Amino acid sequence: MSDTGHAVVAVLVTPAVTWSLRALPFAALATLRASATVTYLSTRMPAGVMVILVVYCLRDLPVTPSRAAAPLTALAVTVGLHLWRRNALLSILAGTAVHVALASTVLAR
Repeated sequence: MSDTGHAVVAVLVTPAVTWSLRALPFAALATLRASATVTYLSTRMPAGVMVILVVYCLRDLPVTPSRAAAPLTALAVTVGLHLWRRNALLSILAGTAVHVALASTVLAR
């Protein structure tokens, strides 16, 4: 095949592959929606991801009470606010604000 032929084939194959890769998730989505596994994961994964994030963030928690107060207080505010209001964005923003405020002012000494 000539160089022109290779170029034409490449130009035709590239959009076909791109379109196929973009369409594949939508084609697979229809069969996955009825899956019991996906339904189970959609209900359990958010809590599991949050537990993993909490463990990851608190794994290097300082041993001294004065150094651990800011992250633990922020965690308590985040959990309490989320249980009360059921708003993830509000909980995360408030917990972050409490941690920043405590870590940079009151407990920084």
